[in-house]
Amino acid sequence: GSRPKIKETGMEYCGIDLHQNETEICVLDDDGAVLERARIKTSRASFKRRFGGQSPMKVVLEAGGSSPWVSRLIDSLGHDVVVCAPRRVRLIAESTMKTDEIDAEVLARLVRVDEGFLGRVTHRSESAQLQRGLMTARTALVSARSKWVHSASGLLRSFGFRVPGGSTSLFHTRCAKVERPDDLREVVQPLFNQIERVSEEIQALEKRLESIASTNPVVQHLQSVPGVGTIVSMYFIASIDDPDRFKRSRDVAAFFGLRPILRGSGEVCHLGRISKEGDPEMRRLLIQAAHGMINSRKSCALQLWALKLADKKGKRKALVALARKLAVLLHHLWVTGEVFRPFPHQQNA
Repeated sequence: GSRPKIKETGMEYCGIDLHQNETEICVLDDDGAVLERARIKTSRASFKRRFGGQSPMKVVLEAGGSSPWVSRLIDSLGHDVVVCAPRRVRLIAESTMKTDEIDAEVLARLVRVDEGFLGRVTHRSESAQLQRGLMTARTALVSARSKWVHSASGLLRSFGFRVPGGSTSLFHTRCAKVERPDDLREVVQPLFNQIERVSEEIQALEKRLESIASTNPVVQHLQSVPGVGTIVSMYFIASIDDPDRFKRSRDVAAFFGLRPILRGSGEVCHLGRISKEGDPEMRRLLIQAAHGMINSRKSCALQLWALKLADKKGKRKALVALARKLAVLLHHLWVTGEVFRPFPHQQNA
């Protein structure tokens, strides 16, 4: 049916329940009355038809796999888009009456009442998403290769053959030197072929990433920190995209889920484990960088601090705490352009 007219100065609020094939839409007016319910295909053409050529609306959708391109498209059509954190929309997650229509309406009502409640998520630019996609592809290939290496090693070991240690990328080469019966060779050869092929793909991706890194001065700058290599610095830059979106560098640690959970009531305040919100891969890479710093031959104040903490609290907690400090440090160096100083207090003395 036709939509009722609203006053020209009124703002419309659109909730979107986004799914892989179809998307549910609910539009409210200033007073909270439902103006429209619709179901459209989750495609660029459908979104352009629905949101193009009309007055600007406040549009809200939950962060998910398709939300980056959908939010960019709707924003380009002149609407104010709010991408919200799924954890903040508990009215939907815990509802006993849950349908796509209800979910879309709840989102619209929440953004109409108070946008701050939703916890706005800032998606990275398309170029940053593409760059991060290269690293995601590399991670997937490395993970697949590790599984095949473990399978092949296990098969050989079960027949009494052991492969010498060394680089995973050269596993198939080392296996070729191990004498084994022809019938066993036929069993493991398909795995060797896959490992060799995927190692070539990984090497090609790494060369491409190194080429990109060599032309990015920020990547070179961040790599001056011990333990921080090309992948960590590039992933960090692609994940944040715009460093000015954070008012304080310490907010970056919370963004990557490295902030302790705070539980406070009355005079009691308890700090728990880290929240683990945000990108788990970036969190893993920061902890990997922390491990690299602790084991680095290049001594620095942060390394000594982490080693002392490891003696008191254990290495696992020390690595997480150091990863948190690294997230803050990398953002600070990026924003200010300052040179990393291993022992800043000594140099300033």
